[in-house]
Amino acid sequence: MRTDSLPAALAPGFTKVVVVASAIVVLAALLQFVGRHGTPLGRRRATKFSRYLLLLVLSVIVLFPIYITIVNSLLAPDQIAQRPPLLFPTHPRWSTYATAWTTGHLGRYLMNSFIVTTLIVVGTLVTSIAAGYAFAFLEFPFKRTIFVVFLSTMMVPLEVTFFTNLQTVVSLGWYNSYVALVVPFLATGFGAFLMRQAFLGVPGELRDAAEIDGLGHLRFMTRIAVPLARPAIAALGLFAFFAAFNQYLWPLIVTKNDQYRTVQIGLKYLSRSQLNNINVTFAGIVLAFIPLFVLLLIFQKQLIRGLTAGAVKG
Repeated sequence: MRTDSLPAALAPGFTKVVVVASAIVVLAALLQFVGRHGTPLGRRRATKFSRYLLLLVLSVIVLFPIYITIVNSLLAPDQIAQRPPLLFPTHPRWSTYATAWTTGHLGRYLMNSFIVTTLIVVGTLVTSIAAGYAFAFLEFPFKRTIFVVFLSTMMVPLEVTFFTNLQTVVSLGWYNSYVALVVPFLATGFGAFLMRQAFLGVPGELRDAAEIDGLGHLRFMTRIAVPLARPAIAALGLFAFFAAFNQYLWPLIVTKNDQYRTVQIGLKYLSRSQLNNINVTFAGIVLAFIPLFVLLLIFQKQLIRGLTAGAVKG
């Protein structure tokens, strides 16, 4: 199919999707309007139903690209190019996942990603908890100034410090190693800020009682402050995991062979080696996405609670 005919082939299906989504939005708006003039029970039901309709539309918009990726991973390459596109595989090719795993060496890449990500998450949590506790409970000279400096690092893009970090890694002999992949990301200004906000929510009476009982800062932090800030710690851990797992440019520059390269680099080489079998590339993307999806599914409540807890007191 020619490129100029692609929009014409997609237009009917896209128009149907837009019409259905618009109809649902209009229906939700009508229910909201009608519910305002009904009984209290009717208003509650209409409001709830309209919200569910809007959430349904938003869910379809967000999840549809993921669904299409999974479908394309199960289709033959010529079926992916069909127009209108196939929305359900009649004869799924599950072998594409085995091909992506073996040909793309995703096992090695995923192991490297998990090693690097785990070290970064642990380091980020340790440094952020320590810094957040210091900014929340300790008194020292230029405390506010130093905290502002911490916050200012959040406004500096990675590209500004990229070459400086690269020169440092090379000069220290860390090039092409786990150390080069991990050390530059062991501390973040965002982590210190989030943990400070969480620790500020700890009642001051607990700190006074701990001092009376003879608890020092270390024991108070590990036994009282950290357990009370678990939602924020879980949220920070998830953010650190996603950021580290999805890194592409830095691992590409500081590694030179498959021994240390991560899964994002592996997907790039997989797409290059499977130009005629794009379904294998889609299968590799799905395999790399599964760990992130499982973590988000398990810790979604902690993520929401952590963000809410960090925004309560400042």
